[in-house]
Amino acid sequence: MGLLKGARARLDKIGRKPIEAAKDAADSLPPPSPNPMTTVLLADIALRAGGALLRRGVETGILGQKFGQKKAGHLVKGRSMTQTLVGTALARVATRSVPGAIVVGGGLLAKTLYDRRHAASQKAKGEAQVKAQADKGKKD
Repeated sequence: MGLLKGARARLDKIGRKPIEAAKDAADSLPPPSPNPMTTVLLADIALRAGGALLRRGVETGILGQKFGQKKAGHLVKGRSMTQTLVGTALARVATRSVPGAIVVGGGLLAKTLYDRRHAASQKAKGEAQVKAQADKGKKD
């Protein structure tokens, strides 16, 4: 606490609040490029890359609870382009509108209920698909 009080006292002494000081510091940094469109492009790439890393970490963490971290990593890595595009398209439809969310959510609910009704055959089929995808991820 002493460190925070000292920093706050110094900021109060010069008459600025911490948020204003942070804004001033950010404003004083030069942009990465003098061309504004290049800066926008760099920001977009950085955000997408960060989002992809976060998404991969969350997927691996969630799958790791059931399959173990190593196998979960292979599952995420072994995903086909079609699986990636379908997942991205469904997420985009679901997040763009309420009717889209209802349709996608309803489809997921129907698939879950179908899988539960045919649990014995679906479990074996799903385990075979998981094994094939994990094996594909090991090779890549």
